[in-house]
This record gives sequence, C-alpha cells and structure tokens, in this order.
Amino acid sequence: MQSAGDQSAKGISLKKPFIGAVIAFGVGVLLFSAWHLQVERLDARFLIILIITLAFSSRLVVRIPTIPSQISVSDTLIFLTLLLYGREAAVLLSILEASVSSPRFSKRAVTTLFNAAVMGISTFLTASALGRLFGPPERIIYVSYSANLIFALGVMALVQYITNSGLVAVASALRTGQAIWSTWRNYYLWTSVTYLAGASAAIIVAKLTLLWGFYSVLATTPIILVVYLTYRTYAQNLEAARRHVEELSRYIAEQEKLRAQCAQLEKLSALGELASGVAHDFNNILSGILGRAQLLLRTDDAETIRHGLAIIVKMAEDGAKTVKRIQDFARQRRHHERKPVSVDQILWDAFEITRPRWKDDAEAKGAHIQFDLEPRSFATVLGDESELREVLINMIFNAVDALPHGGRIRLASETLGEEVIISLSDTGIGIGPEIISRIFDPFFTTKEHSGLGLGLAISYSIIQRHGGRITVESEPGRGTTFRINLPIARFSAQTAGPEAVARASAEKAHILVVDDEDYVRELLCDILSSEGHMVTQAESARRALELFERYRFDAVFTDIGMPEMNGWELARRVRAIDDEIPIALVTGWGEMIGEEEREKEGIDWVVAKPFQVDQILDLASQALERRAKDTQTVG
Repeated sequence: MQSAGDQSAKGISLKKPFIGAVIAFGVGVLLFSAWHLQVERLDARFLIILIITLAFSSRLVVRIPTIPSQISVSDTLIFLTLLLYGREAAVLLSILEASVSSPRFSKRAVTTLFNAAVMGISTFLTASALGRLFGPPERIIYVSYSANLIFALGVMALVQYITNSGLVAVASALRTGQAIWSTWRNYYLWTSVTYLAGASAAIIVAKLTLLWGFYSVLATTPIILVVYLTYRTYAQNLEAARRHVEELSRYIAEQEKLRAQCAQLEKLSALGELASGVAHDFNNILSGILGRAQLLLRTDDAETIRHGLAIIVKMAEDGAKTVKRIQDFARQRRHHERKPVSVDQILWDAFEITRPRWKDDAEAKGAHIQFDLEPRSFATVLGDESELREVLINMIFNAVDALPHGGRIRLASETLGEEVIISLSDTGIGIGPEIISRIFDPFFTTKEHSGLGLGLAISYSIIQRHGGRITVESEPGRGTTFRINLPIARFSAQTAGPEAVARASAEKAHILVVDDEDYVRELLCDILSSEGHMVTQAESARRALELFERYRFDAVFTDIGMPEMNGWELARRVRAIDDEIPIALVTGWGEMIGEEEREKEGIDWVVAKPFQVDQILDLASQALERRAKDTQTVG
C-alpha cells in the first residue's frame, strides 16, 4: 500500500503531463474552430456579446475556498453565443474570455493556457453533444417550451459542468495530492447550479431575442449579477448546508414556475392564433351564407332559389368542417373522413362561393376581373371536399388581392396519367424570388396587418395530407400560377346487394327520438316523418325510458348531453331491456367518440352534429333491415 507521501509525489509527477495534454487538446480545438468558423454569420450583436463578456461578466467570479481556483459566470453569455451563432463562435469566445479573466487571479502563463484550454474543450464537447442529440445548437431556441427543450437545457448545463469541473478537479487533485473524487465532491459539486442557472438564463434570453429582438440581450446583465451575488454568498457560507439547500430549492421552484408560465403563454399565443384563423374562416362562411340569403329574398325564380340554397348548404357544411379542425387542434377528433370528391365540382363551388369577392367587391372598387373557369378533368379524388374547397378559395382570394386594378384569373383542371392537375393563374403583380421561397411558411405574409400568413401554409398541409403536391411559378409584373397535383381515385365496380334492395322497399320504422333541445328533436322528427316514418319524441332520458317500456320501437336516436340522465346511461338502460334494438347517438361530440368506446357501450351508430338529412334517413333504413333480420332469425 502506498503512503500518503508517495501518493502526493506521484500526483505531482503526473500534474505536468496532464496539464500539457489538456493544453494540447485545447490548441487543437482552437485551430479546428477557427478553421470552420463562418465569419459571415458574425454581426453587430455578436460584437456586443463579446464586449459584455470581456468587459464585465469575466470580472464577476466566485472564488473556491482553500484552493486557488474560481468560477466565472460568463458561462451565460457563452451558452447564449452557442445558441445564436453555433459551436465554433462559442468555443472561440470561451477561450478568449478565459485568457482575459485568468490573469486577474494568477500571473502564471501556464495557468492561463490551461484555463483557456479547459473552457474551449468543455464548450466544444457541450456543443457536440447538443448537435448529436438535437441537431445544430442554433436551432434549439426554435423548439417550443416542452420536454425536449428542458432536456436540451439539462444536457447543455450537465456536459459543460462535468467537463469543466472534472478537468479542473483532476488538476487540483494532482497539485494538492488529494483524491480526485474527494476534491471534486468537496470543492466543485455545488457549482453545478451555476451552470444550470447560466443555461436557463441563456435559453430565456435567446427566446426573448426571437420575440422582442436582440436588445432583450441586455436582460443578461442583471441575470448575471443576480447569479454572481447569489453564489458568492454560497461560497462564503459553505458550512451552512441547510441554508444552501433552501436557497437551491427556492431557485429550482422559481425556474419551474417560470417554465410553467412560459408554457402557458405559449399555449395562449397558439390559441390566439387559432382563434384569429377560425374567425377569418367563419367570416368568409357567414359572408357567403348572408349574401346568398339576401339575394334569395330578392327573387322568386325557383331555379335561382334552388341553386342559392345548395350553396348555402355547402357553406354550412364547411363551417362544420372548421369546427372539426378546432377539434383536431385540441386532439379531440379521432379520425378524418375521406370520401370520393369530384374535382370539377369543387372548382365550380369555389367559383360560385368567391363570386362576391372577385366580382361584386372588385367592381365596387372600380376594378374589373375576368374569371375563366375551365373544369375539364372529369376526375375523382379521395379526400375531404371541404378542405380541398378551402384551398381553392384561399388561392382565389390571394389572386384577387394581386389584382388591385383588375385583370384575369384562370382556374382549370385536367387529367395527366394517374394525376389530376388543378391550376390557378392570375395576371397580377407577381411574386419576387426572395418571397416565393417562403410563401408556404406559417405566419409569413406580405399583407401587413390584413393577414396572418396562415392561408397558404394551411393549404400546403391539406394538399400533403391528400397525398398531393403544390407548386408555384411567378415573375414580378407577369402574374402567378399555382399548380396542385392530386392522385386520382380508382374504384372497382360494385352492384347493389339484396340488403340495399330490401332497404329501398322496406316498411316504415317507428323511432324514438330523445333530445332535450326542442329544435333538434323537432328537426329529426320532420326529417323522419318526411319519408313516412313514425316518430315518438322524448324531451329527457327518463321520459324516453317510460315510453320504451310501454311501446315497441324499431330504433332509438338519442343525444348524449342531457340533464339528470345522459345518453350513455339511457343506452345502457335500453340495452338491458332489449339487447337487439339499434341505437344511434346523435351528438355534437360525435367526433370525440372512438370505435372501441362505441362498441363497448353497445352503440350501433354515432352521428356528429351538424348532420345530413340523408344520414338520418339512411339510419332509419338500416334500423328496419336490422329488425327484419332479427325477426327472420327468431322465426
């Protein structure tokens, strides 16, 4: 066993090789970073960070008792440089900062070189770890407040702390002859909080820079001052362990509270953006409905009335689809419907729906717009009719905005191979190359206060979900052309089976309709009665149970949200009396009900409000088929 003196001598003999190796490695990091530095990325704000770091932050140091070492709180600005300018800039700044600050407490050149090498190595390894786990460090600040951002903060603080304190602890242990672990535990373990504080402050300042510009970096100065004063007190009172733990716990609680507040602000911001977009969509829908309704009041022509009512129905359906998109945002909708859609029909729909904008509004402003509609594809795609119509409406509105003095818009479709191509061209002001590359970016707009920059981004997302692609060609002063490519749907020919024939010739059904809203209950009654079905109404679930025990019904159509007893409980009570009767839930929460939940509760159908007349009549026919099959089985 070696004596303490032998261990001390051995440590001192290893000190110089270790320090020499660290300095050599640091020189390598310096040369590598200088060679790969992208000088063109450095700007005036980098110069400001450099001046603050060298002139002020490097003077704020916490000396570690007993041994000749110290900790600089300039890590905050080094982390900030890493987040804003990347690895090479941060490494060079850290080496320069250590070279300037070290002579203030040690005149030895080798100590200055060692400290600079340690800072360069730890910053280089921290940036490399972030790059391996999260991509380029300068992209981290674009991550929303989430578990990923907190994980990145932890990695940044932890790698910098372990590398920096570990190298210094090894050198201190070799110099004093103490064990490396005990040296690190006694003198450097507590310093982990300074790195966590520096990383947290850097991310907060970087986030503020995105929101309010670079001048928010000035907030770094009081943050550094607070960190410096706090941990200088810690260093002077290491013996007061209880006080240290209390201070640390308070700091962590404040950081958690700040993180929660920031997350809440992020949610509120997203909700505000969603509300603005939804308000825009509903204003378009209501304008179409109101305008058409006012036109219908001025005419007695039956064909004009029929055509206008058809457009109003489509606009109301689009409003329902907008509600579904809100449910998507809240993650409350379980599935998306995909149905055969006639491409040429949605071109006609978009043409008619936007007519007040490109014709009436434009002419009121003294501009004449010629609209050429050429639907020639005769193609069907599989998708969401409302979403595809929304894409075309957004593009037509953009084309109208590009024609302030009038011009020409052409909307056409054609089939090419297995795809249908929809093109929208205008002879407007065109789009410059510096803008066209960002035209599908969310929240990018050239309309200043009149737009949110969401229309084309949403359109791009919709087309991608439909398995298609969207491209744009434009030249300033020569107009713009958008092209949408969508895959054509292929269907196999099918013949009507015996069940369909039976449904067409079936007897009329007796249906129990349950809803606490009078107008919904009466609407369902009118729809079913229009086809000769017998309907019994119940304004509550308890009344429905009384009727169900007294009369025979072919089906039960019930709402979910009702006082005293909801639709789920009613369905269970009805199923206990008759386990074969078809039950349909007609509810505004229809999109929230999953397949497993429906089957578990014994529900045959779920119809989301607002519903289609054909949906209700089809359910009545299916209920009759079910009853007929059950009767044959019993017989």
